[in-house]
Amino acid sequence: MAETGKRLAVIGASGHGKVVADIAERNGYGTIVFLDDNEALNECGKYRVAGRTKEAAAYAKRGYDIIVAIGNGQIRQRMQEALEADGIVCATLVHPMAVLAADIQPGSGTVVMALAVVNAGSRVGKGCIINTCASVDHDCSIGDYVHVAVGAHLAGAVSAGRRTWIGAGAVVSNNISVCEDCMIGAGAAVVRDIEESGTYVGVPAKKR
Repeated sequence: MAETGKRLAVIGASGHGKVVADIAERNGYGTIVFLDDNEALNECGKYRVAGRTKEAAAYAKRGYDIIVAIGNGQIRQRMQEALEADGIVCATLVHPMAVLAADIQPGSGTVVMALAVVNAGSRVGKGCIINTCASVDHDCSIGDYVHVAVGAHLAGAVSAGRRTWIGAGAVVSNNISVCEDCMIGAGAAVVRDIEESGTYVGVPAKKR
């Protein structure tokens, strides 16, 4: 297939990667390939697995933008920081049907998916995932490599520390601070500050 228009290499051939590729296509990328270290993979959805993750720098030199599409925050951080050490700034992708306030500028490597909302005054760091139908209300601080999962909702002035995962359908009440490296279980309700890393589940959320 001929290379056309903007070009993107997606690191991580997975279901999440397919969604990232679809968003890229909707943002005008004409050529999209995957890089993955599983040699048994030849394709990811309709996209070709063209090489291994170590080839990312070579693709960047050929004019490809690069993005890391791996759900695990620690791995995503490690891979993105390795790219940054090579002078590569990862692409940022926002689905056309997401709603971002005019002052929102997501960090490099961040993906904002369909029907997500990020309201005024919020900061979204690098390497984040703001997933389908998630919402981040006004004046929130979303640290680097945070994942706000499908249908999760952060009320106003919430702070989520680096690499924290807010599970599907979870709710974080306003003015709450969640420290780094937390896993908030699906459907949990966080109504008090979380100051110790760990896994929190239930209504109200408690450490497991």
